Amino acid sequence: MYAENNILVGANENTEVYLLSKLANRHGLIAGATGTGKTVTLKTLAEAFSDMGVPVFLADMKGDVSGLAKVGEPNAKVTERMEKYSLADKGFVFKSYPVEFWDLYGEKGLPIRVTISEMGPQLLSKILNLSEAQEGVLNIVFRVADDENLLLIDLKDLKSMINHVSDNAELYESQYGAVAKKSATTLLRSILTLEDQGGDLFFGEPALELSDFMQCNDEGKGMINVLDSVKLSTAPELYSTFLLWMISELYETMPEVGDLDKPKFVFFFDEAHLLFDDMSPAFQKKVEQIIRLIRSKGIGVYFITQSPSDIPDTVLSQLGNRVQHALHAYTPKEQKAVKTAAETFRPNPEFDTTEVISTLGTGEALVSVLEEKGAPSIVQQVDILPPQSYIGAIEDNYRAELMSISSLRGKYRDAVDRESAYEMLLNKIDNNPNVQSEIPQDAPIREIPNQAEQAPAQQAPAEQAPAQQAPEQPKQKGLLEDVIGIAVGTAVDQMAKQTTKSKRKTTRKTTVEKATTTVVNTAAREVTKGIIRGLFGNMK
Repeated sequence: MYAENNILVGANENTEVYLLSKLANRHGLIAGATGTGKTVTLKTLAEAFSDMGVPVFLADMKGDVSGLAKVGEPNAKVTERMEKYSLADKGFVFKSYPVEFWDLYGEKGLPIRVTISEMGPQLLSKILNLSEAQEGVLNIVFRVADDENLLLIDLKDLKSMINHVSDNAELYESQYGAVAKKSATTLLRSILTLEDQGGDLFFGEPALELSDFMQCNDEGKGMINVLDSVKLSTAPELYSTFLLWMISELYETMPEVGDLDKPKFVFFFDEAHLLFDDMSPAFQKKVEQIIRLIRSKGIGVYFITQSPSDIPDTVLSQLGNRVQHALHAYTPKEQKAVKTAAETFRPNPEFDTTEVISTLGTGEALVSVLEEKGAPSIVQQVDILPPQSYIGAIEDNYRAELMSISSLRGKYRDAVDRESAYEMLLNKIDNNPNVQSEIPQDAPIREIPNQAEQAPAQQAPAEQAPAQQAPEQPKQKGLLEDVIGIAVGTAVDQMAKQTTKSKRKTTRKTTVEKATTTVVNTAAREVTKGIIRGLFGNMK
């Protein structure tokens, strides 16, 4: 709970353990076996950050974190700890917290979408489990798309681009390298698997703006962004890569802020072992770099996992604030993990840390936090403070009600399918029949809802803008001139030509929309001349 301008994590008969707000961006770890109380600790910390005015992002793996949005209720155990540590005198009251629900599938929260180009080839390769040769082909596809100004927004764009590069490999080989037909075919099969996991819903527009996570409500409470991950947990590569994309985007885009009185944003990474499983050394090195440097941007990252051994030592050494719940020690491997966990703490002469870890009860933990000068405190065995919000999951109808009044609903609810690589390559074929490209004609294309008619009544005009306007994308000379090449003065002629093609069985944009998009794209091309890609090849 938030008390005395810091976070009261836990207490025992002799001491109280506070996580200092000014050192909360030095990252942290919540570890322990299943059923030992990690979720309660997560909720207690998230509540305190919210009360501090710090926005939070966390994943709800089992559905029970959603109780943050509902007023807490007393039970025997909570009442006992309230009385034992006089929590009411410190400001403990049952209450709810401002929560924004998100869902990559758009079922139990606002839809989260990311464009293919924003994800970048390296992170996409991780999702698809590509070999080195297949990742090489994917990198070539991205390079060609960037150089020829073909926007990669959704999976049909990517499939079209792979086919285009593969079928015209001789045109690109001298500049980009060989494109193996077999690797391209395998890559397409991997994309089909990703579609089955919900990738066709995740990749698209309007793309998520991370600034929407960093909001406070009218009372100054930090918004708690809850990603519903019950279904997503069945696609662990998609889950871990999305969270990794989030961290890398925050690192790439947030400004340096130095030492602050409190973090600007706190990110909880649940099931952290999924991030590091089978990670290549080069990839891991980039993750280590992000974790090491992102704290200077006011962002705290907290990993949640069963054992500290799930996290590489180079990352673990950067996690200054630690909460260790009970670990089992039945097998030699488990005994080694307990010993490793104990060795990460600064010893307390009053007890044997290794022995205590195996005997902790539910809701008890060993806690060590950074002190004023940045050194870790002596480990303390404490009772974790109870959350002030509801313990358990909220009802579906209450969740739906909260989603319906979200100020971001109008911005993200409806998918938008604007002109991108798929449509541009189709136009290329129309205008030049000699072009060789086997673009899938049956690729699914989402219908474009009328934003003005379907947006909720409370939606402000500013909230419609992201869905209505084409987001600014870096442009440069290339295939776009060959594909469209429209000047403002020729838009009327193009409308007449396109009318004769209205019977085509595709859902491409209307002529007026295409002409408007052409003008916007042409103007944008004159403003910016290239695409810059960041640490993981994601578009900056």
